[in-house]
Amino acid sequence: MNNDGVVQVEPLTAGRWDDAVAVFGTRGDPAGCWCQFFRLDPTAWRASTPEQNRDRLSGQARSSPPPGLLAYLEGEPVGWLALGPRPGYARLRGSRNLARVAGADLEDDGVWAVTCFVVRVGRRGQGIATALLRAAPDVARAHGARVLEGHPVDVSQGGRRSNAELYHGVASTFVACGFEEIGRTSQARPVMRLSLT
Repeated sequence: MNNDGVVQVEPLTAGRWDDAVAVFGTRGDPAGCWCQFFRLDPTAWRASTPEQNRDRLSGQARSSPPPGLLAYLEGEPVGWLALGPRPGYARLRGSRNLARVAGADLEDDGVWAVTCFVVRVGRRGQGIATALLRAAPDVARAHGARVLEGHPVDVSQGGRRSNAELYHGVASTFVACGFEEIGRTSQARPVMRLSLT
């Protein structure tokens, strides 16, 4: 990680766990979720605690493939992107709306999903989410993915949205990174895909 103002992106590993803790913080949605919302089915999610979610992500950081990517700016951990094989996300597998768009491949581990972004307060608007998303295809491809999929928010649809609502990412960022829309699960929720082959 350098100090020249360029965003550096690295996979989350056990050795970078303290950096993940710094990004997720101690308040707000990230500190409660620890990117487990999509990994757990609704019943398990309701029964889970922030501490259990943190422990789950810590365990995932010790496995391969990595559960996500960390962004660094001037040596400081400033952002996070969760990604992995789509079958590992119970919420996505159980989504009837996604099944309507994606078809019969919900169990295809060659399709990877980008499920959420976290950018630390004070570091937003500096290209961190874009840098994370640009790095994601290489990581997914290196672990056997053929397709990378995202479920961002189309901010041109509907009213103003808070930062908390944009944790899926913004559709324009996905378009800028070469993703194409294959359908929508709702008016403001496109399903975006990038072929990795």
